[in-house]
Parts: sequence; C-alpha cells; structure tokens
Amino acid sequence: MRKHRKSVWSHIFDVFNIILMLFICFICLAPIVHVVFASVSEPGRLALHTGILLKPLGFTTVGYQLIFSNSVILVSYLNTLFYLAAGLFISMSLTLLGGYVLSRRNFLWRNAIMFFITFTMFFSGGLIPFYIVVTKLGLYNTRWAVILPSAVSVFNLIIMRTSMQEIPESLEESAFIEGAGHFTILIKIMAPLSKATIAVIALFYAVSIWNSWFNASIFLTDRNKYPLQLVLKEILVANDSSQVVVSSTDTTGINTDIYKPLVKYCTIVVSILPVLCFYPFTQKYFIKGVMIGSIKG
Repeated sequence: MRKHRKSVWSHIFDVFNIILMLFICFICLAPIVHVVFASVSEPGRLALHTGILLKPLGFTTVGYQLIFSNSVILVSYLNTLFYLAAGLFISMSLTLLGGYVLSRRNFLWRNAIMFFITFTMFFSGGLIPFYIVVTKLGLYNTRWAVILPSAVSVFNLIIMRTSMQEIPESLEESAFIEGAGHFTILIKIMAPLSKATIAVIALFYAVSIWNSWFNASIFLTDRNKYPLQLVLKEILVANDSSQVVVSSTDTTGINTDIYKPLVKYCTIVVSILPVLCFYPFTQKYFIKGVMIGSIKG
C-alpha cells in the first residue's frame, strides 16, 4: 500500500500550527504563573519588580498568613461557599425541573412558554426595575438577594431541555406503564441519561456563582454577608487592601504599603483555586454534554 507523503506546505502548516498553539498556551498560562510566583515572593523585592515573573523572588508565605489571619477574608470565603452550595442546588433543581417539563411533547403551551423564556435572553427591564422588584420582594440586604435573582440561566435551561428531548420517548412510556410518575422518571431515567449535560451545566453555574459580585454590590450593605469576589474587587479595583495588612503589620513598625501587592496576588490565588480544582473532574463531559444539548432547538 502506497503511503501518502505530506507536501512541503503541509509541513509548513503543521509547524505554524504548533508555534501558534504554543504562543496561545503561553498567553493563557503566563498570567497564572506570574500570579502564583508573585504570591510567594518576598514583598520588598516584589514591589520593585516589573514585568512577568518566571520564578519566585525569594520565598515567603507571609501573604497567605495575612489573608487567613484576617476575619474579612475568612468570612467572605465562607459566604461564597454558602452561596455556591445553596445557589448550585437551587439552580440545578430548577433547571432540571424546567428542562423536563418543557421537553415533554404533550405539555400544553410548551412552545409559547418557551418563547417567553427565550425572549428574556434578548430583552430585559433594566437595572432599575430589577432593583425595585428585588427590594419589593423583601430580599434587600439578605443572602437570598445574591442567590434567587440569577438562579436560572435561560441558556442552560435550553441546553437541558434539548438534551432531554433527545432521550427516546419509549423509555418514558415504558416507565408510565410500570406505574412510575413524572418525578420518578426524572430522577431515575432522565437525570442519569443526561449526566454529561448536567455536569457541564453544573460547572457553568458553579463558575458563575463563584465569580458573581454585582448583585451583592447593589443589594448587600452588611459586610458580614459579602462574598469573596466583592472583597477581591475592593482589593484589586479600589486598591484597598489596608484592612488585610494593617492588623498584622501595624505593631511592628514596618511600612504596610509593600505588603499590598503581595496581598492582591495571594487573594487572587485563593479565589481561583477551588475552580481550578473542580474543573478537571468535569472537563471530560464538556464536548459530549454541550453537543448533546445542541443537536436541535
């Protein structure tokens, strides 16, 4: 059998692709490497350094000690874990129920209801009506103001609905003959067969909740309810990390300004670490889950 030999242009194209992919990888990894190395660098040398770090400037864990000894960071971290657990449970429950109901072919007004749900993806009432509705419902300055207003994503609901539509209708009919109800069918048939889609949507929700700060910034006035991302915003955007470093350095007579860049980098690492740990376990479901839910609308 004659072997197919690549042309010179094919080799050039492969080399170009490899160089391009390596360049993209460097662009993606360089900020992460820089932040990680900076978080364990000596604060004095870090304050004088410019450019991307390719190795730590010395080694110290004082930044992490300052963060984990500060009550503001700890409380906000626990708040974010609560928002993540409660929000993920509520969001996945509503998305599963909504996707199952809207995927039933004999459900009355299914297309009309789906039209109104999809309509909200393109048009909204704006920030002021949104604020008024949440306030009138009595959610202002409560933890529910962070969880409930963004509990369901229309995009995720459509993916879940489409995924369940791909499941053969004969399985549902067989279950009905055996005496199963809708809830049993959802838990024992639909959910296991949609495992890949559920894993992808759960990751979408988890990342969204973990990174969320806007609702908290406009609805929360009690700092004891702040999520970690809102505190991180104050440290990075408002450049206010004094609450973290003053309590640990105030009595030693050391200039606290040199600790502020170190605290920023350490806070970033602490905030992204859970997502980086969670992502590899769901990565294998990405292509399969999204493709299943995008075959047809």
